[in-house]
Amino acid sequence: MKQPLKQIFTQENENRWRVPYDNNLKIINIRMKKNTQKVKIFYILTLLFVALTGCANHKVTLKDALKDKFLIGVAMNEAQITEADSSSVAIIKNHFNSITAENCMKSEELQPVEGEFNFKLADQFVKFGEENNMYIIGHTLVWHSQAPKWFFTDATGKDVTREVLIERMKNHIFKVVGRYKGKVKGWDVVNEAFEDDGSWRNSKFYQIIGEDYIRLAFQFAHEADPDADLYYNDYSMSHEGRRNTVVKMVKDLKSQGVRIDGVGLQGHMDMVFPDLDEFEKSMLAFAETGVKLMITELDVTVLPRPGIDVGAEISASFEYQQKLNPYAEGLPDSVSIALNNRYNDIFKLFLKHSDILERVTLWGVYDGQSWRNNWPVRGRTDYSLLFDRNFEPKPVVKSIIKEAKQTK
Repeated sequence: MKQPLKQIFTQENENRWRVPYDNNLKIINIRMKKNTQKVKIFYILTLLFVALTGCANHKVTLKDALKDKFLIGVAMNEAQITEADSSSVAIIKNHFNSITAENCMKSEELQPVEGEFNFKLADQFVKFGEENNMYIIGHTLVWHSQAPKWFFTDATGKDVTREVLIERMKNHIFKVVGRYKGKVKGWDVVNEAFEDDGSWRNSKFYQIIGEDYIRLAFQFAHEADPDADLYYNDYSMSHEGRRNTVVKMVKDLKSQGVRIDGVGLQGHMDMVFPDLDEFEKSMLAFAETGVKLMITELDVTVLPRPGIDVGAEISASFEYQQKLNPYAEGLPDSVSIALNNRYNDIFKLFLKHSDILERVTLWGVYDGQSWRNNWPVRGRTDYSLLFDRNFEPKPVVKSIIKEAKQTK
């Protein structure tokens, strides 16, 4: 029920009124030459406008609601980093308190040619984070994908030796981490080193260096910035095989005195995968190792899979078929409701374990920019993020805020 005008404003004396503004009382002084009824009405209407405008602008945001739970982050693309996409930037500044570099800190972007670094966009990303008091995450130092070809080959195109690749990896990490020492708070040091069954991914890092490459990467990153948090990041972490292998890896690194501060569970989900009970088991298993826990790269696709379980393997690609793009003209209400319920269940799980969770990061701001529109089938229309194509929050945003307030 709306408050009566006389309860909203209080006249302390002839020229002084007390007005509610942004949930506080703001004093506004009025000097009237003539104490006429028309003048009084004019000022009361003016004060009402000020008060209601202030209240309307003071909406609870995601970062407000979750401030005592965990950091709420988002990955930023080039248009957002340069602030060309002003609508997205407004959402980022309003709702998020952590940012991750979506692409601009990957090795092929930073060092496309050996010894020639391009830090222009990465510098802008870090500057944005500093100016907006964000917790800055660097992504990623060592990854088999989106790495330049020269990294693994010599002048003749043959694989380099173990010693050469270790030296190249060290130089890259020292140059990048050293540049942002004290600014980037956490680094995804190694990304996606294992398969679903827990076996080693047969990447060039593994083929040429062997299992040691993870230990060396973390060692180099720590030497480059002793104060930065260092993370291992991977997808489909609810799979028992991958979960068990990563738990063992964390324990092995710690037993060797190698610093590893956290594990990132990529949240590339759909309407049925992962099973949230299995995902919860992984959260608890990693927390028991004593490292920090992050949910990274969160999005939820409503689109059908192309008939095979591809996890979040970026190299996967399938031919476009109309049946794989069922919502090109818009999302039916029934599917929209189901998506909101799925997101709500996911965040309920996160809030349940907020005592072991450091951060949740969305992999993009709004539906129109999501990588899900083009992976693993190009040209599809997906609805995988918390804000729609008009930059409006989906109903689940309000639900998350409400749930956060009710969770102790």
